[in-house]
This record gives sequence, C-alpha cells and structure tokens, in this order.
Amino acid sequence: MEASLCTFPPSKPLPLRSQSQVMALSFTRLPDPSRRSHPSLLRNPSLPSIRAAISRTKKESTVESVKQQLENCYLVAGIKYKGLTVKQLQELRKILPDSVKLLVAKNTLVGKAIEGTQWEALKPCMKGMNAWMFVHTEEIPEALKPYRSFQKEKKLEDNDFTGAVFEGKFYAPADFKALETMPSRAEVYAKLLGSLQSPGIALVSTLQAPARDLLLILTAHVKNLEEGGAASQE
Repeated sequence: MEASLCTFPPSKPLPLRSQSQVMALSFTRLPDPSRRSHPSLLRNPSLPSIRAAISRTKKESTVESVKQQLENCYLVAGIKYKGLTVKQLQELRKILPDSVKLLVAKNTLVGKAIEGTQWEALKPCMKGMNAWMFVHTEEIPEALKPYRSFQKEKKLEDNDFTGAVFEGKFYAPADFKALETMPSRAEVYAKLLGSLQSPGIALVSTLQAPARDLLLILTAHVKNLEEGGAASQE
C-alpha cells in the first residue's frame, strides 16, 4: 500500500530543493508488517557460533575415543578408507574379533591423540582417508587375518593397509608380511621351552652315560657267574 504525504500550501513558495523532497516522500513505500515476521527473512546471528561449538565438541569426542582405544593396545594399523561403502564397513566390523576395534577418524584428530606417545610413528601413513584398526591382543597375525580375507573376498585391492606401528616401530605396507607371519604366543613359548630343555637333556645324558656302562658291565659279570655256577653243579 502506498501513502501520499498531504501538504498545505505555504504562505510562501517553497524552494526548488524542498519541493523535490516533498515529491520523493509522496512516493515512498511503507514497509509491509506481514513481511517483517516472515521466517525466511529472519536471521539468527547465533547459529554460526552454535555450529562451531557442536563441531568442536565432536572433534574433542573423536580425539578422546582414539585415546581410549590406544590404552592396552599392541598394534595400530591404518586402512585406506576411500572407496569403502558404509555397508562394507559394517560387514567388516562384524567379522573382526572382539579384541580388534575399527574407527574412522580424520588424520589430524588421530595425530592429535597420538602426540607425545609411541604411536607418533604412524605419521608416515597419515595421508588421504584412513580407517584405523586398534588391536588389543598379542596375537597379531590372527588379528590381521580377518581383514585380509575380507579384502580378498570383496576384491578391495586398492584398500590395503597404509601402515602400522608395533612395539614403537613403523611398518610400511611392504613390511606387513613380517607382522602377518609372526609366531603365535603358544609357538613362542614352545620354542622357548624347547631351548631351555635341550641343555638339560644333554647334561642328563652325559651324567647317565657312565652309569649305563657300569650297569652293562655288572649285568654281564652276573651272567658269567650264573653260568659258571651252573656248570660246576653239573
């Protein structure tokens, strides 16, 4: 709606500048009250700060989750995540043993969580998108085997391990064979026990050798006496 400004003729003619101002005011459109309350026209200056707070809280939560996974962890490995679907990720989590946890997190957040720890050696594989595998068991080959089987079954050759850290040492993708062929704990104990028993067995054999020889001599002597006694009785 438009409103015209009504004026009364002045006693004296208005200056030319004043007349132009009056004409401009006569065609000024008044604001529509109905549009003033339209939701699409309202702006909330607090929304950006709310989003930033939520984003910061989420990042802090991710860093804390990584730190929790690092507790009592024996190995951390990165897996190339790009190309994996959400369904494949869910299937992978189901086949992993309880001692292995899989977490998708940005490299920067993982880097912040491992700062100042032995896991800082992971930095060479912090490129691209990674899913992180946290192994909470000493049986490293058994922990890595499910993903190898999954990778082969789903034909995910491009989604290989990007690196791992075990006992403070970084293992590149080409070095994973050493991790996947490590002897199990039972095998290590068996070898250790065998190495401890071998010197003992050799020592006992050495000590027992003269006794055996003496026993053979005595047995032969007793046998001779028995044969001699039998011959004299005849």
